[in-house]
Amino acid sequence: MGRLHPVATGCAIRCARLCTEPGLSAVLAADKGLLHWRAMNRLGDPGLAEHAVQETLLRAWRACASYDPERGSVRTWLLTIERNVLIDTARARAARPGDTQWDEIGEHAENRCAGPDFTDNLTDGMLVAGLLAQLPAPQRDAVEQVILRDRAYRDVAAEMGIPVGTVKTRVHYALRSLRRLPVSA
Repeated sequence: MGRLHPVATGCAIRCARLCTEPGLSAVLAADKGLLHWRAMNRLGDPGLAEHAVQETLLRAWRACASYDPERGSVRTWLLTIERNVLIDTARARAARPGDTQWDEIGEHAENRCAGPDFTDNLTDGMLVAGLLAQLPAPQRDAVEQVILRDRAYRDVAAEMGIPVGTVKTRVHYALRSLRRLPVSA
């Protein structure tokens, strides 16, 4: 009971717990918003962003038994998977920019002529800036570098002159604090 799919041998020891309903629910509650936000910022299209999140979760679910807790948290693992999904999506779009069905050509042309909604981007940016302003400066800097600029922990640590573990801790506590804030903050 509670299993979504049969688990590979050894999954009970080294598992992201995405193969269980409670584990998947916990990941969705904690990380789906962050995954969608990153995908939307990178792709600029709500449909593609949702597809990227679903693909990320599907790949993570399939690779649940390969998760290694010694290499990082489940969130870090998911963000790495999502980064690969976003790269794959961008490459596919670049390789086939006009690859649409005939019935989608009108919609595709409309979307190409219409620029991104300036007000949505401005509102999102103001919301994120307001939330980040509530964090202590070291945590805010770490989140901006690792999450918003999608930089590797080790690169940020080298630039800041601190251990990698300190950067990870700052990001962890910052994200935990941000999850507890009201969205309208």
